[in-house]
Amino acid sequence: MSVEPYREISFDKDGEGPAGQSAALAALARQGVTDLVLLAHGWNSSPSGATRLCSDFFAPFPGLFGPGVEAGYAGVIWPSMMFTDEPVPDYRALVTVLPEKEPVLGRLTELLALAPAEEAAFAEFGELLRELTDVSRGGVGVPSVSGVAEPVPEFLVADPVEVCALFTEALEGGADESFGEGLKRYWKGAREALRQATYYVMKRRAGRVGESGLGPLLGEVARAAPGLRVHLVGHSMGARLVAYALRGLPAEARPVASVTLLQGAFSHYAFAARLPHDPRRAGALRDMQRRVRGPVVACYSRHDTALGVMYPLASRLARDSESLTGVPGGLLGSDDPRWGAIGHDGVQAVPGTARRTVADVPREGVPGSGCVNVDAAEVVRSHSDIRRPELARVVVAAARAGRP
Repeated sequence: MSVEPYREISFDKDGEGPAGQSAALAALARQGVTDLVLLAHGWNSSPSGATRLCSDFFAPFPGLFGPGVEAGYAGVIWPSMMFTDEPVPDYRALVTVLPEKEPVLGRLTELLALAPAEEAAFAEFGELLRELTDVSRGGVGVPSVSGVAEPVPEFLVADPVEVCALFTEALEGGADESFGEGLKRYWKGAREALRQATYYVMKRRAGRVGESGLGPLLGEVARAAPGLRVHLVGHSMGARLVAYALRGLPAEARPVASVTLLQGAFSHYAFAARLPHDPRRAGALRDMQRRVRGPVVACYSRHDTALGVMYPLASRLARDSESLTGVPGGLLGSDDPRWGAIGHDGVQAVPGTARRTVADVPREGVPGSGCVNVDAAEVVRSHSDIRRPELARVVVAAARAGRP
């Protein structure tokens, strides 16, 4: 690990973790730590990969904090799955985080490898996706932490041939690159449909881990070490995790001094009191920025094609603008702002949101409260491109702003 003191906390898919984790973080305050920077990794990370990310990301921090600050560091490790990058991805690797779905994953992998040009095979594929995600044929999903079933993406219940054709078109940019292949061509889109299905599972899981796991844990830390300032940082789906932790904080607890969201894979309307296209509805995290003593900083980049192409398509199919996974990409109608993500264009529909560029922050800092959008396109060239000293400076600027 590149920094010390460093602690690692872990949660299972339901937000449960080993005993003593909050005590270990609170003990840092007794050792002189004043500010704890806590990083949550994104989806598709192995535990060892998540630890490496923490080490790389935290490496520039020593020396950035000014006098009077003793920094400690922590990583949040949660089961976010792991794909390999083979021509036919070994989705059986998902068994490590979805062991109860092993038979389903095995058959899905077989279908992707065989790519049969038959409608019946696509029908089976669609049924298996619903089994994987615990969605019934009628489109009912599992309840959220609050007990209300979250919206189910339409691609899980729509005609599987049409869905796979749509994803194939998106991957090929609308061009017909496979003349004469017929239905067989659509198995390219089927791979993306499976990826999106697992993304849906992880999106649901990240919110649960944040609200049921990290939020209550931070409440325990606040009771044991009331003077410790906590700075939450999340990448991709980890940004969703730390944001939902705000919803899980005990009502009386305010340990969080700042939040920095790096390429956040959730709706840019999440913090809105009213959705622009439906003023009767609010974002899933309405006013949660008020649970933070300092700013909520959203770093975004137009170069993030992971958020700019496939995720907006799935979000549009989900028709879910409270907790969307995608962003405008100008593809197949995905330029509709309802499908936007924080990691592509920042927080939207929250009056008073400040704006900076990543180059501005070292000179100007950030406001001491409220939402702040930081355009990081100058340094962030892809979704996972966050191992940057410039982003470390943004986190430190948010931490400084969150100090009394």
